[in-house]
Amino acid sequence: MDGATAQAPRVAVLTRPAGRNEALADRLRGAGWMPCILPALDIQPLAVAAADLPRPADYDLVVFVSGNAARFYLDQLARADGQAPWPAGVMAATVGPASAAGLRELPAFGANTTVLHPGDQAASHDSEALWEVLCGLPRLPARVLLVRGTQGRDWLGDRLQAHGVAVTRHAAYVRRPAQWNESAFAPLRRWATQGVAATWLITSGEGADAVEEQLRGAGLAGWWGRCGFVVTHPSLARRLPQHAPDMGPQAMVKICLPNDESIFQAFVAA
Repeated sequence: MDGATAQAPRVAVLTRPAGRNEALADRLRGAGWMPCILPALDIQPLAVAAADLPRPADYDLVVFVSGNAARFYLDQLARADGQAPWPAGVMAATVGPASAAGLRELPAFGANTTVLHPGDQAASHDSEALWEVLCGLPRLPARVLLVRGTQGRDWLGDRLQAHGVAVTRHAAYVRRPAQWNESAFAPLRRWATQGVAATWLITSGEGADAVEEQLRGAGLAGWWGRCGFVVTHPSLARRLPQHAPDMGPQAMVKICLPNDESIFQAFVAA
């Protein structure tokens, strides 16, 4: 290994939505990485008429696909009905312990609210893992509200419906590809010119597609194909650049759980 390669920076490009990357960036910086925060998607709340807003009291279980889903839905409720506590007897659920912890910190949720989620030791934190948790209940809830973006988590809703559950899907936000400006591309171009292969954090298929589209438009698709990746679900590996024989060594792909500790350890092991 020559001196230039030995001293090449370890670059971590963090693409989670705005506000979700800073703590991880600080940890990586302390471990000798150069973090670059570039959200792949912009997340915006959706307006909904009060008459069209599903109320949690009408359901046995409300599933939040993410912390954003919970925050935006509770904001919708507050605008429609004013601040109110979560209705007693209505369970909530998330796909992982991190989002469950965030849910419990929201003012609407009291200590007595049941929040179902896969545990820390679960093999994955996703719809499949939450389904296993729900199957462990004495019986499936009869009425489920699935709070999400304008798309996503169809597998869980379909599985519940196949087992006789009445499922209502509610979009609390919309995800759109972020539009990076030239100042965002500048460090990427510099690293590509220097031959520095960054390691990208990819946490959703939409995010992977958005990043690839932007890099392709900026003429950086070849460099993207030589980068490494940390992904938070095995299925995301299929959304990454496909390796070709003339591209050199196979890109490194690490798969981990979607929480900061697991992601940090995946980067450190890269």
